[in-house]
Amino acid sequence: MSKTERTITPADILSNAKFAPVRKQRRAALKPSKALRRIDLGRDCTFYFESYETMLFQIQEMLYIEKGGAEQLADELRAYNPLVPNGNELVATMMFEIDDPIRRLNLLLQLGGIEKHIYLQIGDEKIYVVPEEDAERTSADGKTSSVHFFHFPLNDAQKLAFKIADKQIVLGSDHPDYAHMTVLNPATITELALDFS
Repeated sequence: MSKTERTITPADILSNAKFAPVRKQRRAALKPSKALRRIDLGRDCTFYFESYETMLFQIQEMLYIEKGGAEQLADELRAYNPLVPNGNELVATMMFEIDDPIRRLNLLLQLGGIEKHIYLQIGDEKIYVVPEEDAERTSADGKTSSVHFFHFPLNDAQKLAFKIADKQIVLGSDHPDYAHMTVLNPATITELALDFS
């Protein structure tokens, strides 16, 4: 199946009885890829770039832990399939991970609308995210969510930049209260290029 048609179906899911013996092995196999797909942006923000494999494992984990059966499976597929890259994009979960609840609240109250300020920069070109439309991420009081789901739509030339690595690629935020940039390392660029058709 091509990456443009790739979705997780019930046929891809192991029963809990079959998943239990391979759970530890599958987690270990994903660890190197997940490490390359984890990118810090500033002090408090982390991006987790998703893939078919990370989403498949996430669904398996949720089913294994919650044991909700077929009804839960349908819910998990609805929730996680939109986060499987379609071959022409990168997909990321962005999280503000702050243990101190007061500091977390204060920061989130400053960052309303941050979903309009996240981008990838390839050379001189900025590609701003398209937020997942499952929920409003900024509340009426201006507080942003601690978790966001983003799509970075890329054209053929932009995808090629990941494969030939002739341009610097930067993940950034130009929000006035959270302006940060991170240059992607070559190993991460190579890993993310696997998401393209």
